[in-house]
Amino acid sequence: MMEKTRTRDEVEAGAQLASTKNLERRLFIVSLVVTDALAVGAGFGLAYHLRFQSAWLPYYAAFSPHVYYSVILSAMPIFLLIFAIFGLYNEQYLLGGLQEYSKVTNACTTGIMAVALVSFLYRAQPDISRGWLLISWLLVTFLVGLGRFSIRRVVYWLRRRGRFSVPVLIVGANEEGLAIAEQFRATPTSGLNIVGFVDDSLPSRTELPDGVRVLGPVSSLNSLIRRHEISEVVVATTGISPKQLLDIFRSFGTSNSVDIRLSSGLYEILTTKARVKEIGCVPLMSLDKVRITGWDLVLKTVLDYALATIGLLVAAPFMILIGVLIKLDSAGPVLFKRLVVGQGKQFFYALKFRTMVTNASALLQVNPVLRARLESGGKIKDDPRVTRIGRVLRRTSLDELPQLFNVLRGQMSVVGPRMISPAELKKFGKWQQNLLTVKPGITGLWQISGRSDLSFKDRIRLDMHYIRNYTLWLDLHIIFRTIGAVLRGTGAY
Repeated sequence: MMEKTRTRDEVEAGAQLASTKNLERRLFIVSLVVTDALAVGAGFGLAYHLRFQSAWLPYYAAFSPHVYYSVILSAMPIFLLIFAIFGLYNEQYLLGGLQEYSKVTNACTTGIMAVALVSFLYRAQPDISRGWLLISWLLVTFLVGLGRFSIRRVVYWLRRRGRFSVPVLIVGANEEGLAIAEQFRATPTSGLNIVGFVDDSLPSRTELPDGVRVLGPVSSLNSLIRRHEISEVVVATTGISPKQLLDIFRSFGTSNSVDIRLSSGLYEILTTKARVKEIGCVPLMSLDKVRITGWDLVLKTVLDYALATIGLLVAAPFMILIGVLIKLDSAGPVLFKRLVVGQGKQFFYALKFRTMVTNASALLQVNPVLRARLESGGKIKDDPRVTRIGRVLRRTSLDELPQLFNVLRGQMSVVGPRMISPAELKKFGKWQQNLLTVKPGITGLWQISGRSDLSFKDRIRLDMHYIRNYTLWLDLHIIFRTIGAVLRGTGAY
């Protein structure tokens, strides 16, 4: 049954909301155009100063400032046109991931080639400095990227405060639909504002987690889109029938005002990129075996090796001293090797300074109460098996310093999910595949969020959040906050 016609106030409120959001989008695009124009002009101008007016790069050939000024003025509209051709003013490619910066680099390279061609055809001064063009390319690319990075930070700031967002309906309130909603709520910078769910299995007004409600059945989708000024519909494909999915696309598949987005139906395992390849005229989807690829992988690897190398050089004297103290405190080896699960389900031994007595396993077997506490929590507060120096090492996290060698061997990352044993992997249930797409880390969200005071459920939640939302900035944020977490010592035992 169709819903009642909206009241005049509802229509006016919806129109006002749509007008506000359209204004926000226009201001965003205008800001990008203005910032790009200023960045292009500043890049070429600064390159001119460095090449022709700086003592660092003396230029002895004759040149005409007028010609270079003309080239710079011509370059600005040429670059803006090329940016538009590359989709840099299309919201589909903006405000997420490295795709935008990759397009900036490619567009700036094309722009420099266009400027070189124009300057060659101009012929007023055929000897345009190649050094100037090279410096211009580097500076323009950097400044345009910096400008867009700054605008992105402003937009993210606005989105965290409920502005510059897109109203979204989720079709399907099953487990997949709820997981998608949870992910959107955990990522406020995505700009997706969940208005509610559409579902046939739950009655209207049913309240779901975080106060989001079921607004009606799938048959009411059309009226709900109009009533709430919806511009995006996310379909949890496991929550509706194939016929319903086909009906949705018949109604909105060609709409210019509503975007229909489908989940994969594989939310529990889909943390990596999906690729579609047509084989025998059948489009088939395959998943990457690792979560972090491309430039993200290059930057993370550089960060890992740099921090591990510097860390070992700085910590070497302290590690020698710790080794001596361990030997003096109790009999046994200095290092403890723990079998853990790495990326791709590859097993390896993670290194730590030994913090327990050598017969710790035997003591655990004869103490069922202690064993039960360990199985339920993963770690035991005031564990009687920990040595005197071991308590200090655990409190300060110095026992984990040898894992820097695991980082250099490519088995671990400085930042990542908490490393786990093969037995613990079973506790991750349906999230196991996600965990195996990245390397475990020396530190991570669990380290800065309570460490051993966290329940196992919370550890899984934090690990999944890190894997799904990985960025280099998140790694740097975690590293910075780890310093405070270590100094406080909360949850370290």
